Amino acid sequence: MRNSVVAVVVLLVAVLAPAAVLPGSAMAAEPPVASTPPTIAGDPVFREPLVAEPGTWLPAEGLTFGYQWLRGGAEIQGATTRRYRPRLDDLGTHLRVRVTATDTTGQTGESTSEPTTRVERAELVVEKRPSVSGTKRYTHLLTADPGKWSPRRRAFSYRWLRDGTRIRGADERRYRLAPADVGHRVRVRITTTKEGYRTGRATSRPTRDIMHRVAAKRTATYRIETRGDITASMAVFRAEVAETFADPRGWRSAGVVFKRVAEGGDFSVVLAEASTVPSFSPVCSAQWSCRVGRYVVINQMRWLQATPSWNDANKPLRGYRHMVVNHETGHWLGHGHLGCGGDGQLAPVMMQQSKGLDGCRHNPWPLSGERWYS
Repeated sequence: MRNSVVAVVVLLVAVLAPAAVLPGSAMAAEPPVASTPPTIAGDPVFREPLVAEPGTWLPAEGLTFGYQWLRGGAEIQGATTRRYRPRLDDLGTHLRVRVTATDTTGQTGESTSEPTTRVERAELVVEKRPSVSGTKRYTHLLTADPGKWSPRRRAFSYRWLRDGTRIRGADERRYRLAPADVGHRVRVRITTTKEGYRTGRATSRPTRDIMHRVAAKRTATYRIETRGDITASMAVFRAEVAETFADPRGWRSAGVVFKRVAEGGDFSVVLAEASTVPSFSPVCSAQWSCRVGRYVVINQMRWLQATPSWNDANKPLRGYRHMVVNHETGHWLGHGHLGCGGDGQLAPVMMQQSKGLDGCRHNPWPLSGERWYS
């Protein structure tokens, strides 16, 4: 009886004892599991560093991490560290990082981050603003300094601006100031490029107002008069005479400033009916303009129609009006007639261009040698 009881007890112990306590029957540990996925710190911009954060894992301790960066789901060769700088091939794509956690027993688990936004181009940074050097006067040469850029750049394109508006054809590093620049401000816009970067643009500060070729040396006052039956617009005549006198290419470039007055004045600019021109002097003709004493006489027929040689050369009427005002005013300033300097050259404004060119080309403005105030 006693032996039977002992046998039953031994059998019950064998049946009810937990398997974990038996030698060689320990349960295997679970592999690492991510409780929150990896993340990527930083902006996805070309050459800017991104840093992988591994997320949180179970177990929380005793893990080591490996990294593999992905481009659109495909592994990026060699991108197996925690930090990654986007490359040219990454532009416009989404990046992820896959983290592998390994525990002390060698078991592994994987988790992948959400994708970044599309990788963007980086910015070219202007460390020193572009600038302009040179004398700020008509006919002088300005030179652009492109400034200092990061990353360093050596190749630039140039665009010159007048009061913020592009100057046609002015796209070199140097720019020679033109008549239209006088009284306005000039600046230069620099453009540069580099792979992986947005196009870089920077603009210099504007110059002060561009000045005439020379400073004012003399002021001459004039008044407007008429003779005979005038059919031309006097408003246009007054405005265009004033424009000719103020133009940097004209006698203003010799240092003469012209100021219109209502009465008196140093000289008179007269718009005269053709038949009245000889009344100023026997040397004057009804066919042409003339200057007599204080009178700069503009023949109305020529003002309205120019001359046959001017028209045959297909020159604009406005150019003729510049020429005739400059020529007759030049006489008042003390200049005599000049001849052609050589075939194909511009005619001096003091040449009688309406009567013959001797191989020269029509020209409405004083040449450099005619500016006796220069």
